Amino acid sequence: MFSFVVKFFDKLEDRVRMRLSHRSILYALIGGVCTILFWRGVWHSGDILMRKGGFWAWMFYEPITIIWTSVALLMTGLFVSNLIGERVIISGLKNEKKVTDRTAKDIQEEENKIALLNSKLDVVIGSLAKIKDELSKNEKNNNS
Repeated sequence: MFSFVVKFFDKLEDRVRMRLSHRSILYALIGGVCTILFWRGVWHSGDILMRKGGFWAWMFYEPITIIWTSVALLMTGLFVSNLIGERVIISGLKNEKKVTDRTAKDIQEEENKIALLNSKLDVVIGSLAKIKDELSKNEKNNNS
């Protein structure tokens, strides 16, 4: 049952992303509003737990929250990706344009480079297979 639900939402997500990716402003608006409302719910849930007092009041006291959430994010490797994103770092290191600034020509050039690399990789894999076959034959001849 669980896998059915996961597959359903996975396929639904793919369809929604495909449609919204052609309407970037609408996509950003929906994503921004829903993200803020999600975090608003998290924030208010923390406030509710803090008002309960005791351990929860201490756990959700703002300076303590900063400490334990920072440690949790660092331990899971999500600190940098959540705050600025790996794509931003990588594109900065490579001196790349932002995705929104890339043109169709830039994307096509990148796809052509990838296709060329894939074809070269196929040649290398074929050559390695031939070398492996030759080594196997030589090994059999030497053992005979």
